[in-house]
Amino acid sequence: MYRPRVIPILLLKGLGLVKSIKFKDYRYIGDPINAVKIFNDLKADELLFLDILASKEKRSISLDFVRNVGDEANMPFAVGGGIKTIQDIKEIINAGAEKVVINTYAIENPNFIKQAADIFGSSTIVVSIDVKKMFLGKKQVYKFGGSKSTGLDPISYAKIMEEKGAGEIIINSIDKDGQMQGYDLKLVKDVSKAVKIPVVAAGGAGNINDLKKAVEESYASAVAAGSMFVYHGPRKAVLINYPSNESLMQCFK
Repeated sequence: MYRPRVIPILLLKGLGLVKSIKFKDYRYIGDPINAVKIFNDLKADELLFLDILASKEKRSISLDFVRNVGDEANMPFAVGGGIKTIQDIKEIINAGAEKVVINTYAIENPNFIKQAADIFGSSTIVVSIDVKKMFLGKKQVYKFGGSKSTGLDPISYAKIMEEKGAGEIIINSIDKDGQMQGYDLKLVKDVSKAVKIPVVAAGGAGNINDLKKAVEESYASAVAAGSMFVYHGPRKAVLINYPSNESLMQCFK
């Protein structure tokens, strides 16, 4: 039976794991390598690490960190943060990551995605698109960790990234981030219908039913979440968690 991938998104700030609300109000969660060990035990499908300060600080995600994850993780993982050269990608893949996630530099230099896909293959290149609703409901793509508007329409931009060779798109709602009240289903659906490559829904999941809605109602190929996998209960106690395969199979049957 088909079951979509369910992917924890883990945000890095310095050496720590953090969680945000609407890409702000970052809360320290704990040690990222310890989280990897727990997700190993819980048999997560895949992990996604994003260094939220890398682009602003004009650097790439730490290779030592990628190696440490590679040494520990039993599942495939992708990393993003400040990636802007072919050498960056080569070193990250050699350090153990299966895929790289590119956000800000894909906006600034779309042809870099083509260059990277030609060298490493589309399956290695993931483009993350952060989207925020503007005045009168218009949605725009943001860069630099959701801090700067680009004026780009997310649907048109997703099509361009597909044309350039991206193998997968992560569509992330800034407005929904950390709210745990469900994805922006319309946004996910509009992007999923506009491109043929896999689309990963992100931003807003609070329970397993939200994951199901993103797949069944918005045609997401996979689902990703942050708060859902690091918090527990109404008081949001920090507890790394992940649904069992049995519960996920039941959810998506």
